[in-house]
Parts: sequence; structure tokens; C-alpha cells
Amino acid sequence: MGFIKKDVMEIKKKNIGIIEDRLHINSSTLGGSSSSPLTTKQIAVVGLDDQLIEVMDKLTGEPSNRRIIPIVGMGGIGKTTLARNAYVKFMKHFDIRAWATVSQNYNVREILVEILLCISKDESRESLSGKSEGELGERVHKSLYGRRYLIVLDDIWSVDVWDKVQLFFPDNGQGSRVMITTRLSNIVLQLIGSHGLVMDLLDDDKSWDLLCGNIFGKEEDCPVELEEIGKKIAKNCKGLPLSIVVIGGLLAKSKPTRENWEYISENLNSIVNLEDNERCLKVLLLSYHHLPVHLKPCFLYMGVFPEDSNIRVSGLVKLWVSEGFLKPISGKSLEVVSREYLEDLFDRNLILVHKRRLSGGIKFCKIHDLVRELCLREAEKEKFLYVRRPQDLNIPQGIINTQRRISIHQSTTQKEYLLVAPHALQSVPLARSLFFKFKGVLPLLDHCRLLRVLRTTDTCVTTDTYENSYKENTHCMYTPEDVLEDVFQLVNSRFLAVEDFRDENPCRFPSSVYILWNLQTLIVKNIAGFVVAPTEIWKMTQLRHVHFFGGLEMPDPPLGGQDGEFVLGNLQTLSRIRNFKCGEEVVKRIPNITKESEGYVSSYYCLKNLGRLGKLESLDCSFDSLNKPNRNDMLQNFIIPNSIKKLTLLGTYLKWEDMKTKIGWLPNLEVLKLGQDSFVGGEWETVEGHFCNLRYLRYVFWSGMVDDRQLPLPTP
Repeated sequence: MGFIKKDVMEIKKKNIGIIEDRLHINSSTLGGSSSSPLTTKQIAVVGLDDQLIEVMDKLTGEPSNRRIIPIVGMGGIGKTTLARNAYVKFMKHFDIRAWATVSQNYNVREILVEILLCISKDESRESLSGKSEGELGERVHKSLYGRRYLIVLDDIWSVDVWDKVQLFFPDNGQGSRVMITTRLSNIVLQLIGSHGLVMDLLDDDKSWDLLCGNIFGKEEDCPVELEEIGKKIAKNCKGLPLSIVVIGGLLAKSKPTRENWEYISENLNSIVNLEDNERCLKVLLLSYHHLPVHLKPCFLYMGVFPEDSNIRVSGLVKLWVSEGFLKPISGKSLEVVSREYLEDLFDRNLILVHKRRLSGGIKFCKIHDLVRELCLREAEKEKFLYVRRPQDLNIPQGIINTQRRISIHQSTTQKEYLLVAPHALQSVPLARSLFFKFKGVLPLLDHCRLLRVLRTTDTCVTTDTYENSYKENTHCMYTPEDVLEDVFQLVNSRFLAVEDFRDENPCRFPSSVYILWNLQTLIVKNIAGFVVAPTEIWKMTQLRHVHFFGGLEMPDPPLGGQDGEFVLGNLQTLSRIRNFKCGEEVVKRIPNITKESEGYVSSYYCLKNLGRLGKLESLDCSFDSLNKPNRNDMLQNFIIPNSIKKLTLLGTYLKWEDMKTKIGWLPNLEVLKLGQDSFVGGEWETVEGHFCNLRYLRYVFWSGMVDDRQLPLPTP
């Protein structure tokens, strides 16, 4: 390994490297001769040291049989650069080297021709033009047999191409290697059963080093007066080497003054997208064109979210379901299908993981700024989505009133936003989806009868903020009392996320809510306190997710009715429910609930019915400190179903010995959060065989101290 590190340092000294993921390499310059000249542009390798060491170790180490070395990552991240440097370094280690660029619309015959042109100087396209695919493959096999060879297949988009060409690559125990680059993680899993070498975005320091190398080369340092603004430019490239190189090339050609660099810093995205005939976007566009039809709307939808957003996956899933993007699959809920779509986009390195859940699932995701720019351009071209960006001072009415999905992002000042956005939405009769945040005010939407998705809840506001905004916009705003009443007239709504800024506690929910017979997701940020739902909520049979930030009191279902009436069979999530009476009749009417959050439970006489919820996976149960539960009643009535994966308790006042009978034996429990006074007494003595799948434990002591434990994954 020490020799490999030394070799990496030598490569850096020789300035060998190409930072462009879609590199079209002339086969004749990459031939088998170790003396072949390197005619392509040479710049310093930065940020690839660890990956280069790993690749070189795989190229020269065990085993002696033929080995596939996959390099995977998003477009423009430097996969080809890494492969190219390793390829150049091992001119003498391998008897034969060959490079073929595959691309999306691959041609097996052309791949074999490129390999033969690398293998032999005596071959030419003319001499090979009359050969069939089988003859070419036979010649490749014969040339490689008994030799130690390195083949690079750059930019693979399908495992099929490997299946067709690998027959011509003999596995003769000589230590031969096949290096591939791809943007698709699932291809790597199919080829080797693991993730391969995954390339990540550069950190700020490596981004700055790469930018300096592109501007000044290795002989010159950045002037001190430009260092601060230069580091800001590098950071704003968000770690994508291709973007850094494009900006570096522009800065290298411009006069090195602070004024020039500040202009580039302020206009970074637009400059990157215009420079060199939009090279960056063209690189990323290949990934979009390769998407199957069912994933394209899901990908374009990512443009709805503001730049640099950390996007909550659970919310994104609900939006995709409400928009109708998903193909129903027998035996799977739409939410499960939606997460599978999302995983596919992750595997294609178009969407990035920002944060994972304690159980290992993805909690937040994000997209690179350039990928988002691609979303917006393609969405606008296909009239899929209109986004008013913060820097856009005006919204052309002739354009916005024909759009079906509209997202108006927050301006730098609230005053400007409140002046522009409400007026822009006065006439959008074709709108199916609206995204905005109004700091407590809402434009009139009585003309939006086709609206399916309305999301306005990015920020909670005080009543005072609302009143100030209302006075300035009375010609197009609701009063606090009218907001929910009028929003609930949008009868085609499937997704509603709104603020309830009435100064009441509790607030009564409009009984007209039941006319929203299509509604699937209802999210309300109640400013003053909790909301009391009307009995009519039990008529909303399409409901899938209900979340009230200030709490919701659910009434008992109406008595009587025919079989199947007042049953919320699609309901999966009930969050922040107060005093939920978990009676037998209630449980029968929510048979498919998977997540329930009960806040401030004041009675527990029916908690035994929780055991009837066979699909419940997440339960959050809190008792009011003024209604301290009786331990004997808790032991008798608090029954947790076997399906539970995540459990949060607060104020249950159980004793540690009760852990054995109540929780320890749960077979699927992965996350356990114990709030203050959930368990009291002496020591917690664990029992062998309990908590067999637990991954995370959190306990809040009486003093307020918190103990977090990330546990090792259970062995199969």
C-alpha cells in the first residue's frame, strides 16, 4: 500500500488528470504501447487521492482471476478522470490496455473495434470494417488470451452491454482487470453484488484546491486579496468537479480582480450553465434522457423545492402520491411504490441522501444545484412546472395563468414577496398544484377549482404578523376565520398543507371538511392551540395522512351506518392526536394505520385495543403530567402490537422490570425512545434474547440528560 501512495503522489506531480466525466478519448492515443503520447489536456489531480489509491490497490492486488472494478457516481463527479489516471499509471503493469467509451446508445461492434484499435497498431477502422461482430469478438479474445490485460469500459448505462462483451474477455488467471464507470448504482450491484467505488462530492478544501489548480496551475499561488472570494466561489460549486473546472477555466481567462471574481460569485449558476455551450447541463442531461417514463415526472418535481433545500422524504412521498405520478402495483401501497421510485433515483445518482433515519431509511434528500437547474429547464420546456425564483422581480401574468404547477419561492424580503406573490395568483384557473409561503396571509383561491395540491406551511407565524400583512393586502386576502372554511371548498384537493392562524384554543374545525372527498393528506400548522375535528371527518374515506402540529382531537365515529361506512381504510398516519379514545369501534375503522402519535393521553382504559392494529409500525404515546397513569392499569391495558418498529414513550411511569413483559420481547422493534418518566425505579436489567432487532436507544433522565445509543446492526 505504501508503494501505491507513492505512485499517487507521482501522478499528482506530473499533473496527469482530466476533470470531465464525459471524456471522449481517441482510441489511437490510448493504445497498448507504453510510449503512447498523452495528447489530451492535462491538469492537476485534486481530491482523488484516496480513491486513486483504492483503485490502484484493486488493479494490482489479489485475486489473480479476472476482476471487475466499478467506479460509480453522478455525472461530472470525475469518474472518467479517476479511471484515466489509473489507466495511464499502469502502462507497464499490464501487457495490454484498451479503452472503449460505451454511452447510452451503445454498439457492441463499435466497442470491439475500439478495443482492437487499442490493442494493435496494425489495425485500422478500414481493415476492421468488413468483419462481423462475432469475428471481431473472436479476434479480441485471441489477442487477450494468456495475457494480463486492463480493459476500461467508460460510461456504461446498461448491464446488457457487459453481458454481450464479457464473453470476449478471457478469465485466464493472469490478474486481468476490467474497469467500468457508470452513473447507475444498480448496475454495479448486478455486476459484483456490492456498491463498488462510490465517488462523493468534494469537500470545501478540496474544491478550493481544485479551483486554484485550474486557475493558477502548480507554479503560482492565489493572490491573498482574492482568497476569501475564491473560497466562496469554490464552496458554491457544491463539490462537483465539472462545475469547478468550468468556473476555473473562466476565471483563468479573466483578469484576476476582486470585482470580476465577485461578479462570478454572485452569478455562479447562470455562468456555469452558459459557459462552454452549456457543457455542464449537457453532461447531466444524459442522465435525464436515460430515465424511464414513469420516473421523469418524479424527477422534474424536485424543482418545486427551493435551492439548497433538505427535502423530507416522507413529505415528498405524499406529494408524489397526491399528484398521481405512481403506477399502482398489486400488494403494495402507493407510499411503498413511491419510495421504490425514490430509491431508483438515488441509484441513478440524480438525488442525494442528506440524512438517514435511525432505522437506516432515508429521512432527508437533496439535489445538487446543477441538477436542480436541469429540473427547472426541462420542466419549463415540457410545461410541467413553473417556478418563480427569488431573483425574478416580476411574474409575467400571460405565462403563469396557463401553468398547471406553480411554485413561488421566497424573495429576499418579506415585503416584496407579499406584494408580488398574491397578485400573481389572482388568476391561475388551470393550476393543479400551488406551492408558496405567505407569512400568515393567503390569496383568494376561489377560482382554483381544479387544484389538487396546496402547500403553504413552510413557516409558522404569529397573529400579529398576520394582522400587519392583512392590512396591506385586504383586497386579495382571507380573514383568519375564513381561511380553512374557504380552503375546504377546493373539492378536488388531494393534498392540503395550510396554516390555521385563528387565535382560539381549542379551534373548531369546519364541518364542511367532509366535502373534500378526494383528500389524501391533511397537514395543518395551528398557531394558537389544538383543533377539534367534526364527526364528518369519518366520512373522508380517501384520507391517508393526517398531521396537526398543535394537536387534533378526533371524535368518536358516528353510531350505526351500513357495513364499511365511516371506515378510514386508507388511513396510514395519525399524528399529534390528543386524548385519542382507542375504543374497539375506533380501531375497527382504522385497520391499516401504520404510524400513530398520541399526545397528552388523559385516559388509558382502551389502550389494550392498540394490540388490534396489526399494521402499526410507529407509536408515540405521551401522558399528561396532570394525569399520572396508574401502573397496574397500564400493565393490564397497555398492549403494543408485534408489528411495532419504532416506539416513543413519555410519562408512562412504568417500572424497569415491566420492560420485560411490555417491550423487550417485541420482535420487530428497531428504535426505542424513552422520554422523561416513561420508566422509573432502580436499575434496568436486560434479558438475553430481548431487543433482538434494536438499532437505536434514547433515554431522557429525570435531570434532563439524554443518553443516545446507536447499536450495531443485529446479525442475521
